[in-house]
Amino acid sequence: MSKPVVVGFDFSESSRRAVRWATREAVSRRRPLLLVYVITWPFEGVTVGPLPGGDDVLEHLQKGLQHQLGVLAEGCREIEPALEVRSELPFGDPVEELSTLAAQAELLVLGGARVDSHSVLGSTSAELLARRSGAPVVVVREDRERPVPASAPVVVGVDGSATSELAVGFAYDFASRHDCELAAVHSWSDLPLDPFARVRGWKLPWNEVRGDADEVLAGAIAGWGEHYPDVVVRRVVTPERPAEALLREAREASLLVVGSHGRGRIRRALLGSVSHAVANRAPCPVAVLRAGR
Repeated sequence: MSKPVVVGFDFSESSRRAVRWATREAVSRRRPLLLVYVITWPFEGVTVGPLPGGDDVLEHLQKGLQHQLGVLAEGCREIEPALEVRSELPFGDPVEELSTLAAQAELLVLGGARVDSHSVLGSTSAELLARRSGAPVVVVREDRERPVPASAPVVVGVDGSATSELAVGFAYDFASRHDCELAAVHSWSDLPLDPFARVRGWKLPWNEVRGDADEVLAGAIAGWGEHYPDVVVRRVVTPERPAEALLREAREASLLVVGSHGRGRIRRALLGSVSHAVANRAPCPVAVLRAGR
């Protein structure tokens, strides 16, 4: 059975944006779309005994949610009448239920708060991004005065790692299907630029450093052009912080793709600092590829 594009829905405007994005992506990938609303019973684990009329309440709740998902599915079919759209209403913890579905999915799509709200990702999105296994996760956060065209560039972060290779492959595939330019970005410094201004007297081999960075980027995208000859690639090598370089390129992008290494001073912080920064601040949808995929 074809792996679906799974999208989490909770009636928020951000999740509605995610559904629209997921619908178009499912059509492009020729995959079915699975709409998921996870029912978390508010009194679970709190009440000592059964609630009076509890079964009736749940039955009415389920019927109401099924109707709403049906309306949502019809809206998805307006984009593509032939699209196969299914829906599920599992009970339980949203992270666990969506994570289970993501294990057998082509893609997991989630909504994110608007960037101008200065809010960070919700706990569900953040935890799902931090998981090491399952489908790639796309967080849809749109915050632009004017929308960019569907053919706007795809931006991918490159650092030569195995996870970065997954991100590069994902970005090439997306760029090819949507007829987009691909901007491959490699930043060769995790340090701020200010310290360099204070040590101008040092004899640093800048040309050599830049040359090594060029080689890393060239090696990361080598061979992909043969598989996707239609994709035009723009190489960006910069000494900026990785997150800042990616966010700058993402201003006019249709998608930003990164790999999550789970690096950092706290090893159990599975979502890397760069992935965390761009997922919270990028004005375009962000796809995160995890090491266990």
